[in-house]
Amino acid sequence: MKLNHLKLVGYRNYKELDLDLSEGTNIFIGMNAQGKTNILESVCYASMGSSFRTNNDNDMIMWNSPGSSITLTFQRHGVDNRLEFIFEREKRRKIIHNGSSIRLKELIGIFNVVLFSPEDLNLIKGAPAERRRFLDGEISQASPSYYGDIIKYNRLLQQRNYLLKNIRERKAEASMLDMWDGQLVECGIRIIKKRLEAVKKFNMLANLMQRRISTNEENLSIVYSLKGFTDAPSAIEEKINMWYNEALYKIREEDIYRGATSIGPHRDDINIYVNGIDLKSYGSQGQQRTGVLSMKLSELEFIRSEQGEYPVLLLDDVMSELDVKRRSQLLDFIKKEKIQTIITATDKAYFSDDSSGVFYSVENGSVKYIDRK
Repeated sequence: MKLNHLKLVGYRNYKELDLDLSEGTNIFIGMNAQGKTNILESVCYASMGSSFRTNNDNDMIMWNSPGSSITLTFQRHGVDNRLEFIFEREKRRKIIHNGSSIRLKELIGIFNVVLFSPEDLNLIKGAPAERRRFLDGEISQASPSYYGDIIKYNRLLQQRNYLLKNIRERKAEASMLDMWDGQLVECGIRIIKKRLEAVKKFNMLANLMQRRISTNEENLSIVYSLKGFTDAPSAIEEKINMWYNEALYKIREEDIYRGATSIGPHRDDINIYVNGIDLKSYGSQGQQRTGVLSMKLSELEFIRSEQGEYPVLLLDDVMSELDVKRRSQLLDFIKKEKIQTIITATDKAYFSDDSSGVFYSVENGSVKYIDRK
């Protein structure tokens, strides 16, 4: 995956930006609130059709502009592609791929990225929802059908929860749950099985990265945790079909009382261990940061193993969050694997004089090439 050109019009603080990108490392230097992250946001938006900063597309339109657009030209498996996103205030956005309008579900998997931002450092010690989002995002890029299952499951879950509340208020019969439970289980099992398959790969890849970063001193393991499943984690795949149906029925009365579904993929988690120790509860801050870095690098390898090429890597001001050793290991990995990368940073001092890459300065929505000679 190679992003060749990015064009922004009326986007955030960019009246117009035309930017050719290097197939290697692109480093944008500037103070905060100058527009560095806006560039990364636009590229990331092209992958999943959503921003990692806002849920409202209108926020991405320049304050005095009626609309904005993002246009990318890129190569996927050596084939030229073009993606365009057009935003108008209070109107539905348009997504155009190679001249044809497409829907969101058709976008997923066309242009792949991995984003690493300071917020990702909470991946290990944060709430389970963050780890589920991490898992679902990467599986969806590699398998668009999985994204479709997530959308379907969330819709079924919403309908079941609505029914549970009606039953609690005696506006519906409990027997009506049978129809929704069957559909929810069928879709949920597909999601869980795909997650289990992905976690096996992530477990292997993340451990390889952890050993590399820790100079073979630490082993990292990732285990899928199915809420309410009391057997050994290794038995999930074998027993999931029977367990899920029975568990959903057994907990029905409690779900009616709560008005919400208490088990399923929306409540599961992944547990992360280093040398057998729970990283969230007992890992040091250094171990947690190494673990997050290992997991983000394993994302790159996971997508490559599924899609046959590396995605574009986006690093949003993470250099200031990593120590010298981890920064060096990260940049060495990117250079060795020839991964196209876009980096934002506030200080050029985070990069050694011999760091390879193209440098740009960003100031008040203006981007200029830095000649390092």
